[in-house]
Amino acid sequence: MAERTGPDVVSEIRSARGGSVGATELQALLALRVAVFVVEQECAYQEVDGRDLEPGTWHAWVPGPDGTVLSCLGVLTDPGGRRIGRVCTAKAARGAGHAARLMAAALEEIGAAPSVLDAQTYAQAFYARFGYTPAGDEFVEDGIPHVTMRRA
Repeated sequence: MAERTGPDVVSEIRSARGGSVGATELQALLALRVAVFVVEQECAYQEVDGRDLEPGTWHAWVPGPDGTVLSCLGVLTDPGGRRIGRVCTAKAARGAGHAARLMAAALEEIGAAPSVLDAQTYAQAFYARFGYTPAGDEFVEDGIPHVTMRRA
């Protein structure tokens, strides 16, 4: 399928598990996550934490036309269930529905297993659309208010 570009084009979703994600793809995923979380949100934290290559990790992303990643998320395996993490979209690609499509794909991957995520507080309504409900008090991580949300 030829890749088209433009605001009305819906890009495909790609995915890979833990150690099977290629070096080029992993670099693009990390580049987007650092651009959003470390640079844009000004949170100095250790983004490369070893979880990306765990066998139970599932990556999903929307590729850009130039080898970049427009949006991505990861599903991790934690004791007792799955964890959705690092949901992000490049500033220029926001509003196109990429994160929502990735969340729908993540829920297909998770199936009936319980799952959890730590939402930035402003994004609670977004995750509620996918069946997540707050499960605890607000907390501050890297200077940003968050709330843990669960889906049974």
